[in-house]
Amino acid sequence: MSVEVERKFLFSDETLKTLENIGVCVGQHQFHDQYYDTPEFELTLRDMWLRKRKGCWELKCPTATSSGTKELSGEQSVAAALCTHYREINNLPEVYQRVKEVLKGENGETEETPSQGDDSWLSRLNLVCFAEYMTTRRSFTLGDGGVQIDLDQADFGHHVGEIEVLVPEGGDVQSAQEKITETAFKLGLTGDKRVEGKMNVFLKRYRPEQYEKLLRAHVM
Repeated sequence: MSVEVERKFLFSDETLKTLENIGVCVGQHQFHDQYYDTPEFELTLRDMWLRKRKGCWELKCPTATSSGTKELSGEQSVAAALCTHYREINNLPEVYQRVKEVLKGENGETEETPSQGDDSWLSRLNLVCFAEYMTTRRSFTLGDGGVQIDLDQADFGHHVGEIEVLVPEGGDVQSAQEKITETAFKLGLTGDKRVEGKMNVFLKRYRPEQYEKLLRAHVM
């Protein structure tokens, strides 16, 4: 498993020009996302995001972002506040076991886990799709630092950029944040507040009840 450290940003034509000058475009593609939760929002209220993309399942879970006993400087604190950190599970048996454990309080080790293409487990766990949209993504890399920049255009009219670094679980998150800050500087990004991602905007527009509950729970 890996931890995704990510900072979102708003981009313009000027941002795209800068990226094309200093980075390498590694491709453009479209993907269809479906997000699932119970009617009571038991996963998302825990900041857990169950997603099906290109026929594959992924679960994003919150992870501790502290740097141990080290105190962060002002700049490091700002960098940390601008980033999100999620542990990514993309092995279906592990996804199923984790979701079942959260929803049912059982590890389900004696139960046969679902195979790829078998979605009957969704109904057994009372999971329904609450968000669905298409995204067109252009991806860029800068050098060999493990930084990827994605420019996303969702089919409901929202566009957002993402600077992302993947680190092994237990790896150096602070170093990843520093790489993201350096990349943001190269792109001319400013601001000290988080930018809303696709899901935030989707929920605000189309699932206001869920959005308000997540706000009250300090998930959003």
